[in-house]
Formats: sequence, structure tokens, C-alpha cells
Amino acid sequence: MSMLAHRVQMDLLKAIDRDDLVLPTLPEVALNIRKAAENPEISVSNLSKVIGRDTALSARLIKVVNSPMLRATREVTDLHTAITRLGVNYSSNLAIGLVMEQIFHARSEVVEQKMRDVWRQSLEVAGICYTLCRRHTLLKPDQAALGGLVHQIGVLPILTYAEEHNELLSDPVSLNHVIDSIHPLIGDKLLAGWEFPEMLLKIPGQYQDFSRQTKAIDYIDLVQIATVFMGQDMEALVALPALKKLKVQADDLKFQEQLHEARWMLI
Repeated sequence: MSMLAHRVQMDLLKAIDRDDLVLPTLPEVALNIRKAAENPEISVSNLSKVIGRDTALSARLIKVVNSPMLRATREVTDLHTAITRLGVNYSSNLAIGLVMEQIFHARSEVVEQKMRDVWRQSLEVAGICYTLCRRHTLLKPDQAALGGLVHQIGVLPILTYAEEHNELLSDPVSLNHVIDSIHPLIGDKLLAGWEFPEMLLKIPGQYQDFSRQTKAIDYIDLVQIATVFMGQDMEALVALPALKKLKVQADDLKFQEQLHEARWMLI
């Protein structure tokens, strides 16, 4: 590790310990959706009103419902029908995940591009998680998609920090090293601060631990399978304990085709 990467890492770890690191807040529309969805009696109409205040978000949800993975018989063109089709729970969790795109913004072009890349990758992972969950487990696909959308959320504060520190920005090798080393720690901290559901809290910190063993498949397993599949390392995929729990063969062409198609579901 370069001296710069080591120093920055120490600085950031200290800042995390002291709660000095500027962590992004959840966008207001996400908080409003979450608050609305906490009411077990919420109607599709009420949720439509809350989500409908954000036109870009409404358009995204309608697009998801019309994606080939969900194969609507007739094209859905309005938010009310989209939420009816997806269900209140799935609509609210997916909306909370998708609205996070609003915090993936930077002042400098270099950082903006990196944030775009991270967000695009997260969208692809989320689509795969959703499909794996829906086709091969009894877990909730909406939670799986949300898990995929936030698995790299810890990269954001590091990139924001890099914008303030030019020497880090002009040394991509050191920047990448810092990101790889500590984004999991920051991600866990962020999700805890945002009061994410228990089953998703540890995704950033554990999705890269390929030796983890649990009896039943969980959301961390799904994110892990999705990220390894995206990395196109077949050997690593075949060896994953998580994949064995899914009871599918990594070299099954139909399975691979399914995952390739799923990558574009949210894009």
C-alpha cells in the first residue's frame, strides 16, 4: 500500500471512530416513502401520492414493471397500476433504493464518473439479486433488490472525501486501494444510521467474505453470488458456499442466461 493510501485510510478510520466523517443522509422523498409504508393500512392511492411527487422516480417504477423480467401482459403506463402490480411493500422498498441515485452526485467530473459507475454496477447487482431471490428462494425479492442497491454505498463518503483532497484524486491507484479497504466498514455504518432493516445491515461489510457459512440462504449470499457473477470468475462462482445453498449449477446455461437478462432489469 502506498504511503498516501495508508495515511488517508488512517485519517478516514479516525474520522469514522469520532463520527467526524460526513455521511450522506437519505433523500427526503425516501424518508417520506418509508414513513408512509410503515402504516400497514396504507393504500395504493396514498403510496402513489407520496411516490408521485418525484416524477423521475415514478417513471423508473413504471419502467421496472414493464421490464422483460416481470413481463406484464399489457404495458403499464401509470403509477397506480405499477404499484398495484408490484405491491405496496415491493414498490416502497424499490422506490427507496432507486431514489438513492440522488445522492450519487459530485462536483468534479472524475468523481462524478466514478459515482455513476458505482451506481450502475449497483443497479445491475440489484437486478440479479431480485431474480435470484424470486426464482430460487423464499426470501423477499424487494429486500434483495434493496440489498443490491446499497452493497457499495460506503464508497460515497470516500469519494466525497477525495473531492476535498486533490492528491488522492490524482492518484487513482491509492484511491481504489482506500475504497476497497474501507468501503465495507463505512457502508455498515451508513445503513445503521439510515435505520435499514436488520437483514440488510451487514451486507456492505460481509458480501466479500467468501468463506462465510450460514445454514440458510440470506440476502448477503444473494449479493455475493451477484457480484461474483458480474466479475465473470466462473471458478470463484462454482466454489461459493452461497451458490451451493441455491441448489443451482453455476455452469447451467439457462441459469447464466437468466442472470444476464436480470442485470438490465433496473437500468
